[in-house]
Amino acid sequence: MRISIITIGFLLLLSSTVTAKESIVFGVVPQQSASKLASQWLPVMNYLSKEVGVPMTFATKPSIPEFERELSQNGYDIAYMNPYHYTVFSRENDYRAIAKAKDKLIKGIIVVRKDSSYNSMAELSGTAVAFPSPAAFAASILSRGYFIQQGIDITPTYVRSHDSVYLNVAKGLFPAGGGVKRTFNAMDPKVTDQLKIMWESKGYTPHAIAVSADMPSDLKQRLQQAFIKMDAEMPELLLPLKVKGFVAAEDSDWDDVRELAINVELSRE
Repeated sequence: MRISIITIGFLLLLSSTVTAKESIVFGVVPQQSASKLASQWLPVMNYLSKEVGVPMTFATKPSIPEFERELSQNGYDIAYMNPYHYTVFSRENDYRAIAKAKDKLIKGIIVVRKDSSYNSMAELSGTAVAFPSPAAFAASILSRGYFIQQGIDITPTYVRSHDSVYLNVAKGLFPAGGGVKRTFNAMDPKVTDQLKIMWESKGYTPHAIAVSADMPSDLKQRLQQAFIKMDAEMPELLLPLKVKGFVAAEDSDWDDVRELAINVELSRE
């Protein structure tokens, strides 16, 4: 299996459990820098590896479009993907959700500098607004959809990640930018202390933890159970992720996103 060029792997001794998988490649959507994602997710993957008895490798990409191409080629055994990605790749590549964040809905936000004169979305008319990528669900699709519905003419500019959005707005390179509360809260306070959330969207089913079609059913079930009991057994692992825990998920949970009938072109082969 082809692995991302930005990959940090680690191996653990296999347990006595017999499985058809010799290792698991876990892809994480690059909302933030690879180093930050690794610091957040490697302890989680270490825990999962011990629970299911299979070595696990962390993988991401430098940009969300590159992550989309990897998903389109079934490059990950399990992936943390945004809600729109899940609706597409569950249909086209048969990824299936096993878990999602507990007691959480994903909402898009628009941030501006605290010392900015902007107080409403309408005031951004005629400006360039920073977004992570065209298919970033809450950070781009929901907020851009609001601008369009309200007839507010902006120029979307894509800067690769959520962190880049916040940095660019804090530096005054863009008057505003799109993100989500989870990544905003996980950003360096030196940056977010300069920003304020000016707008927030309606909430939708959050990111999916989804497995590939060829994941053995017994391994899929063990992974799901490991996610579900994480908050009871290792709650400290959840703090960097800014989630309360994980619950079991099923494909129909993302029907609220499907009902939006979004048609944003994704990067594929």
